[in-house]
Amino acid sequence: MSPEPLSLAERLARQIASGGPISIAHYIGEANQHYYATRDPLGAGGDFTTAPEISQMFGELVGLALTDVWMRSGRRPDAAYVELGPGRGTLASDALRAMERAAIAPKVHLVETSPTLRDRQRALLPQVVHHDRIDTLPDQGPLLVVANEFFDALPVRQCIRVGEEWRERVVIAREEEGRFIPVAGYRRIESGLPPMAAEAPEGAIIESPIVGAEIAYALAHRIARQGGAAILIDYGYEGPALGDTLQAVKAHRFADPFADPGEADLTTHVDFTMLGNMARQAGLRVHGPVGQGDFLRQLGIDARAEQLARTAPARAAEVEAARARLTDGEAMGTLFKAMAWTHPDWADPAGFER
Repeated sequence: MSPEPLSLAERLARQIASGGPISIAHYIGEANQHYYATRDPLGAGGDFTTAPEISQMFGELVGLALTDVWMRSGRRPDAAYVELGPGRGTLASDALRAMERAAIAPKVHLVETSPTLRDRQRALLPQVVHHDRIDTLPDQGPLLVVANEFFDALPVRQCIRVGEEWRERVVIAREEEGRFIPVAGYRRIESGLPPMAAEAPEGAIIESPIVGAEIAYALAHRIARQGGAAILIDYGYEGPALGDTLQAVKAHRFADPFADPGEADLTTHVDFTMLGNMARQAGLRVHGPVGQGDFLRQLGIDARAEQLARTAPARAAEVEAARARLTDGEAMGTLFKAMAWTHPDWADPAGFER
């Protein structure tokens, strides 16, 4: 008989025992890679619910926003719909349905590494072309890109103030306790910190979204070369800022990020200033960020909710509850933010007037 395969926690513990502490970024990357590869985490029976799963209105309005900017920017027939981290494919399905009604039927390219989620996406979108990375996306024709709750799941480096120094935060294993512990490492951070770091107090933490910045920069360069637009929606802030935003969600409740790695969704808040800077460096125009509630209201979610309620009166309360959850400040309307990038020759997108 072959031995039972090691759990991710056991593999990480052995890695730490043999090679020393691992970075927070490495821990997040390993945990989320395992997590997404082994389950469908979405919906009531999963760990969390994203905006597209709350209501079809979300995906429809995102699709219409992309269609609108495409139409006012020349109607190139070779445009491709691209989504990063597309979950079950719900957003893409709703967006593409709305786009087709508005006279555009782009090829569909999804950047997804999870075999489980790829199967769910293919069931909804048989025509989909999957990609592991953005560098295999079509290199001809404009890209109409959506990234909803994508950047929040990427690894970040954490730096912590120790005396007069900044050090990388790392993870150690406490075998006697059967858990992992974040601590200040020995590696000093000499560069790459914002000016605010000089006045930060003892124990302060600064997060550096290195992986997210690399992906954003590469994606922005593709749009700069080929034309197109991107809509990025996530929860986050306009940085730089101090604070540890690493959190875990399991069964729709917050959990300990350092317990049972790979069995909960790990996320950090997204720095929208970084996303905008990456796009500007590539030569794109940046719109926003604005709150998700303002974004959806400007796109017409109130009118769409009224239309759906008239069409199906028995679902009127459900539709109103979904609209409120997506737009109210006490729900997703303020913490979640939307940003758009456009090629310099493209029109301004709808939804970003302040």
